[in-house]
Amino acid sequence: MMNVAMLARRIRLLAAVTLATQMAAPALAWNDAGHMAVAYVAYQQLTPAKRARVKQLLKLNPDYGRWLPKGTAAKDRDLVRFMIAATWPDDIKSKATYHDDGSHNGDRPDGASSRRNTGYTDRLRHKYWHFVDTPFSTDNATLPAVPRPNAQTQIAAFRAVLASTKADALKSYDLVWLLHLVGDVHQPLHCATRVRQSELDGDNGGNRVTVQCADCPNNLHAFWDDAFAPNSASVGAVIAAAQALPAPDATLAAKSDANDWIAESFQTAQQKVYVAPVGGDGGPFTLTDAYANAARAVANARIGLAGARLAHLLSTELK
Repeated sequence: MMNVAMLARRIRLLAAVTLATQMAAPALAWNDAGHMAVAYVAYQQLTPAKRARVKQLLKLNPDYGRWLPKGTAAKDRDLVRFMIAATWPDDIKSKATYHDDGSHNGDRPDGASSRRNTGYTDRLRHKYWHFVDTPFSTDNATLPAVPRPNAQTQIAAFRAVLASTKADALKSYDLVWLLHLVGDVHQPLHCATRVRQSELDGDNGGNRVTVQCADCPNNLHAFWDDAFAPNSASVGAVIAAAQALPAPDATLAAKSDANDWIAESFQTAQQKVYVAPVGGDGGPFTLTDAYANAARAVANARIGLAGARLAHLLSTELK
């Protein structure tokens, strides 16, 4: 079994791996690595015709020209661009040309602009599209309503556009969001928030739960974001890690309803995330090697499953 210290060393080692083509890539956060891994798995299952259609749409993204790390071999360029495209909705969070909207530091929708789907002319970050905080409680606290729109509503909206005859410019925008959101809803803490009598608005998907261990973030949500290696996401390191993912169960991979994906993550959060040594309050909790190993196994399985489901979605719905 891999303990926390060994996991940290492996993450650092994997970060140094590059493809045999010697492609280089900028350092990115784990969230980017996880999303790129989902995209890598999906790309392997797309037909040449679907790959060509995806490429046609991605070219319309304003950052398309920045998605090719120096030294990328010609045969890998479309794959790498597809992988990096999956990180775009996170990338705009740090772009000065985009801005937060809504309330709660942009994490809650507020007003008609929260629902608009107008393509790349929209300069809102729509941070609340990244998750659907379904509440649960273990102390009989009153559960709040789930804010809308959210990841669940937007996956449905974007899928409808991809399957329609709408303009390619809008399909391009919705495509990059879908590449990202399918990964998001397979992370358990993007689909659950624990509500307590002393925290009736929830713990913000584990962001308000403090944890501690060697070489790990200080909150539960970030710890689970980091459960997938590598931590420093060179393209080569991500590909190496993605190739080592377990093959998903075929029956589960065939589930195409995003409501099922979200329900799975919600159940996983209750059964695998909010368990000992994570207690019933806000912490801090000292995470054990056993907890870290279990988290890594869950993350690997969810990322592989997300990739297979993304491939099926694009294969059957993208026009």
